[in-house]
Amino acid sequence: MSRLFVGNLPYKATETDIQSFFAEAGVQIDSVNLMRDRFSGEARGFGFVEISDESLAAQAIQACNGRQLMGRALVVNEARPAERRERSDQNYGNEGGGRQRDFGGSRNRW
Repeated sequence: MSRLFVGNLPYKATETDIQSFFAEAGVQIDSVNLMRDRFSGEARGFGFVEISDESLAAQAIQACNGRQLMGRALVVNEARPAERRERSDQNYGNEGGGRQRDFGGSRNRW
């Protein structure tokens, strides 16, 4: 099973649009997963497709990368493994260098 990254997608594109796009290039895909904002549900402009045959995946990259969908040139390439993101304590104000905040005392006049 090959997983391909599909980027620069039009925000109005649907899973069906993506399947049709690849079918026009002669590639049958097994699944489409469009990435959406977890709070608003709006499309984020990229997604992933899975293709069971690796030779078809290579054909899909060659045939679809740079092709237009709804006026946008898509980026199609082999998906890289997701990188694990470490949560930095500095970004959350925990121990380890976070900015100290003083909400009391006479300096803070609201």
